[in-house]
Amino acid sequence: MHIGYFCSTLKQGGVQSKVAKQTEKQRDFDAAVIELRKELARKVAAHAQSLGENPTPIPGLALFRRKEPTACFLAAYEPSLSVFVQGRKRITLGGIDYLCDASSFLLSSIDVPAESQILEASEKVPLLVMFLRLDMPTVREVLSRDDLPGPETSAQGTGLAVGVTTVGLLSACSRLIELLETPEDIPFISHLIQREIVYRILRTPQGERLRAIATTGDLSYRTARAIAWLRANYAKQLHMDELAAVARMGVSTLHHQFRALTAMSPLQYQKRLRLQTARQRMLMDGIDASTAAYEVGYESVSQFTREYSRVFGQPPMRDIKAIRNVNIVSTKWPDADHTAIPRN
Repeated sequence: MHIGYFCSTLKQGGVQSKVAKQTEKQRDFDAAVIELRKELARKVAAHAQSLGENPTPIPGLALFRRKEPTACFLAAYEPSLSVFVQGRKRITLGGIDYLCDASSFLLSSIDVPAESQILEASEKVPLLVMFLRLDMPTVREVLSRDDLPGPETSAQGTGLAVGVTTVGLLSACSRLIELLETPEDIPFISHLIQREIVYRILRTPQGERLRAIATTGDLSYRTARAIAWLRANYAKQLHMDELAAVARMGVSTLHHQFRALTAMSPLQYQKRLRLQTARQRMLMDGIDASTAAYEVGYESVSQFTREYSRVFGQPPMRDIKAIRNVNIVSTKWPDADHTAIPRN
């Protein structure tokens, strides 16, 4: 009896010791992540002195600073990584909200239009974002390695995903920004660090969507081909048979896969592209509504006006005039390469 009690006590003590060590290890890990986030925030702030986009000599890398909340924006996302180090933002796609804060990264694995809104930003604590355009050939190069660990989960959800930044990802991003201090190293080292960043993304649960998009033969990869074709040919009349042939899948399968990735049908996607492009042309280049409508593929100006009003809240020229009257300057959004214009 005494021996059994003694053994039980030893066992309990061993379990408690193991739990204590795990707790201490987790505490050290959390502290390391917090410190890396602060370090990355300092580096982004140092190189993002201007409001809006701050381009860099590193291909695909831009740094962003915003100092105030905004209304909801319509923005076009491309395959990219956005690491948030300060502030808070919400992205909405297909009725799903993706909330990003100083602990988050946003992964966009496809080109997709969505809605964005800065929730928290100020002069003292601005929204700071590191944006890196993902080079898909590099993604495929990393995926081709035999020693790359396989996926732990299946890819699900839309082409947007929000994850929690890790030590490995933060460290790689920090070293990439450090290259700005030694421009002569950029041509030699930038690509190596970006390959590591891709690897770090693929090691997160959110990276499975990127893996699927970049894997030849996968349905997501085929759907991405259709999305790319539609972006390049949005002004053409949409024929689903033709689009399905580009994707090398049946029409019904393409519809299902397209909606799963973009939260909209191919026709809805085309309409959004047309309307956003028309709005940008009217605002930036000063063309009239009729010219814009025909340029983006509409055959009827009245139909263009109806659909424009449904999306933006008022007819084209009234909308453009309202934007100019309040002196809103269109700027690039932190994780999009297309002009983001406030939605009314």
